[in-house]
Formats: sequence, structure tokens, C-alpha cells
Amino acid sequence: MTGRRTILIGLSVAAAVAALGVGQSRLQAASRDQAVQAPRFEVDPMWPKPMPNNWILGSTIGVGVDSKDHVFIIHRGDSTLNQRTEAGGGGRIGECCLSAPPILEFDPAGNLVNSWGGPGQGYDWPSSNHGVSIDAKDNVWIGGNGNGDSHILKFSHDGKFLAQFGQAKQPVNSSSKTSFGRVAKISFDDKANEAYVSDGYANKRVAVIDMNTGAVKRFWGAYGEAPKDTNMGPYNPDAPLIRQFRNPVHCAEPTNDGLVYVCDRPNDRIQVFQKDGKFVNEVQVAPKTRGDGSTWDIAFSRDAAQRYLYLADGKNEKIYVMDRKTLTILTEFGDGGRQPGQFFAVHSIATDSKGNIYTTETYEGKRLQKFTYKGVASVPRKQGVPWPKGK
Repeated sequence: MTGRRTILIGLSVAAAVAALGVGQSRLQAASRDQAVQAPRFEVDPMWPKPMPNNWILGSTIGVGVDSKDHVFIIHRGDSTLNQRTEAGGGGRIGECCLSAPPILEFDPAGNLVNSWGGPGQGYDWPSSNHGVSIDAKDNVWIGGNGNGDSHILKFSHDGKFLAQFGQAKQPVNSSSKTSFGRVAKISFDDKANEAYVSDGYANKRVAVIDMNTGAVKRFWGAYGEAPKDTNMGPYNPDAPLIRQFRNPVHCAEPTNDGLVYVCDRPNDRIQVFQKDGKFVNEVQVAPKTRGDGSTWDIAFSRDAAQRYLYLADGKNEKIYVMDRKTLTILTEFGDGGRQPGQFFAVHSIATDSKGNIYTTETYEGKRLQKFTYKGVASVPRKQGVPWPKGK
């Protein structure tokens, strides 16, 4: 009996330990799923509407919104289309498909209302266009991250060429005041008439230029220090953070309260500066992410205080909703995949006046998506795919 009793006691203890482990696991899961107050979004699977002319998108590497909530995107077309399945490069061999023009404009209902772009007289179209941004006058700015793309282009709302800042085919030089180094994106402080250049895929800096003349007014590297062109090798999550940006510097977004948020993409970090380049703060997001990195692009909520920061993570395929001032992640949504609300290399992000989010996807994603703003609500910390809830 003693032996049997010992066995029964042992089994009881094992069961209690197992139950405790299950309980602990459930507590941890509950903690992860604990609801927070944050902006809530639902993907709109019917937006945008189909394009005419059998047009399709190549790698879609920029999105911007104008003063009337028209959404502009830029994509790479033939050079990124698969010849066998998408008629890329070799021309159409069946009824489908044709590459759409590089720059497309959609109205708030998702209708394609204009299209233009490509090589023309008086300017050097980028060898690999990258980023599209709309200033307060509804002018359209683009950069380029291909070989020889050491310049910026500025067009009117309808595609009339206005200016080229910098000459094409200039060498890498993060201290240059006359050229750039494969620009990822341009953002604006319209009141100061300044554009913030994430410069970028060859240079390692933020450059601030006059929006009329293109003159470089100031620039800086990581921590506000002088940028260097030294190749620091690949990111190692187990090594101390380096004191310079890695390529690409992928965004530089000014705020209403005088700060600039910079995407140091391969280092998995956001660095925050004053507009004069003085370093303020930094945070790493998903710091074990290698390769393409986690900090791809930033947009802000449209309230006056810009309380929320939306971060696109094209490696981990999600959007983070963050408290802008504390850089705390409140919640995240998205997942890897092809269905609405999922992502394949979510690359760029923008918001409209109603608070809706628009995203584009590069590589094989080749897509524009809309996420409708549903107000601040109680949401889990990890939402998954933000599918419409229905009635």
C-alpha cells in the first residue's frame, strides 16, 4: 500500500504541476491578448476598383495622399513583372496583361482618375523610381534607388515637370550639398518650405532642402552626428548598436511639434530628432529582425497632436500602432499572405484626412490596400488580419 500511495501522491503532484503550467501559459496568453485603447482599422477588400486596359502593378514602392484625399502610388512596372505570368519585359503574349503607367491617382471611392510618368524631356527619370510624396500645393515628388539615381524630381499634380534637384550619376557622398545618394522618400514641413529627404540607399543621412530651389540647407547622420559612407557590414542583433545609419535610411517624417522620425531600416530602429538634427530618442522594433529590417515607413494619425505613429514592417508583415511620444507599441495588425488585410513586403504607408491608412507592397506583393479607420476602441495587442466585422 505504501508503494501505491507514493505513486498516487506522485501522480497528484505531477498533475498539479501540469495544471499550474497550463494556468501560467494561459495567463501569459491572456497578457499578450489583453485589450488596449487604440485606433482600430478594417481592411476594405473592395478598394481600389479594378483598373482599365488590362493594367497591373509591378512592385509598388510609394504611396501619398493629396489635399482632396486622392491617393497616389508609384510602381516599377515591366522591370518587376514576371514575363511568363504577367507579360513583363517581353510584351503581352495573351489578353492579359500590361503594365500600368508608373504613377496612378485614385479618388476616395477607389476609381483610377489619372495616370502618368516615365522618361521625358528636361529631366532624368530614375532607373528605379522609389517613393511618391505630395506637398501642400499638391505637387508630386519622387526619388530613385537605382544606379545613377542621385537626384529628386518634382512634378505638378497632373504630371507636368517642374524641377530636378541634383544631377544624375553622381558618386556616393553623404556630405554633398549638390547631389543625393539614391533617395528613398521625401517628406515636407510646408510651413517652413522645407523637404526632408531620406537619403537613403547609397548615402547615409537625412538631408533638408529648400522646396523651391532644392538647395541643401542641413544634413545629419545617426545620433545627429556627421554621416559617414563607411560600409559597416550586415546588422548583428547581438552586437551593440552602431553610431551611424545603415542603408537604406528609408523615411524621415517631420511632425507638427518640431520632431523628425527616421526609419533606420536595417538597424530595426526609429531615431527621433529635433528639426535642426539634434538627437532626441530612439527605439528598436522587432530587434532580432535581420536582412531587410523592421522599420520600413512611418505615417501619423491625423489629429492635431499626431498622437499615434503607424509603422510598416515589411519583413514581419504587419503594421504597428504606436504611441508617438513614448514610442510604445500599443497594438499590431496584419499577417503574411495574399488575401486582403495580409501583406507581402508592405513597403509604404500613408493616411488621409479621415484617418484611413493606405499601404503598398513591393517585391511580389505588387498591391495597394486601404484600411478604414473605425475610431479609437478596445483592441487586442495582436489583432491578426483586420477583416471587416460586418453587421
